[in-house]
Order: sequence, then C-alpha cells, then structure tokens
Amino acid sequence: MQVVRLSMPLFFIVLSVAYALLILQLPQATLGDPLAPIYFPLAICIGLFLFAIIDLIQVLKEKGDHATEDLQLLVQKSTLLTIGVVILLCIAYTLLFDYAGFLLSTILFLVALLFYLNGLKKWLMNVLVTGIVSFSTWFIFSHLLEISLPGFGG
Repeated sequence: MQVVRLSMPLFFIVLSVAYALLILQLPQATLGDPLAPIYFPLAICIGLFLFAIIDLIQVLKEKGDHATEDLQLLVQKSTLLTIGVVILLCIAYTLLFDYAGFLLSTILFLVALLFYLNGLKKWLMNVLVTGIVSFSTWFIFSHLLEISLPGFGG
C-alpha cells in the first residue's frame, strides 16, 4: 500500500516540474521588469516542489502501512462532508470576489471557513486570523506590490 502513498508526492513533483516549464514560456512584460509575470507563479511552483519533496521523504521514512489508514479516514462521511463544504465555500468566494471586492469577500470567506473548521469555541483566533490575513494580504498587494485588487462593486 506504500505505492499508493508514494503516488501523491511523485505526482506533485512531476506537476511542479511541468508547471515550471510552462511558466518559463510565459511572455515577458512590456512595461517594467520583463520577468515580473514569472516571479509569483514560479514561487508557487517552487513551494509545491519543496513540499512534495518533504512529503516524499516522510513517506519513505514511514514504517508500517499508513496508506490504508489514510484512505479509510478519507472516505469517512465527516471527511467527505468537510471537503464538500470547503469546495462550496471556495466556489462562493470566487463568485463573490468580483462583486464584493477582495477585502469583503476574503473576510467573509475566511470567517465562514474558520468557523466551520474550528467551531465557535475558537472565535477569537478565527477573528484574529481573518483580520490579520485579509488586511495584510490586501496591504501587501495594494501598497507594497502596487497591484490593484477588485474593490466593492467590481
């Protein structure tokens, strides 16, 4: 069963390499830094590659048959429900993004997601994480990187 467990990190390693090859074929920007369109996607690609390597190392170090346990956990009704709710929240976020703007839609998405995953007992942590992540991301993109994000009403 370790073959099943090995397949995911190997898949993501291959995916990240293919993604990197596609990123390097992106056209250069005509204004500003010609390689600017490559930086962010390449950073994501490098992160995916590194995490896949870390996961691969952990799988190779494991003793026993954890793949069966992982598959059993995955097909539990509560796990499938959680996956479904998270997918629906992501779809709602993408639909709301252009209409409500970045900041409002991100706050609503994170509040809904964190309260669903963590429950009401961790309300302070949920609110703090939502505020810090939403506003710091908005500040970084709009002020430091000078990238305009959708405002309220598109």
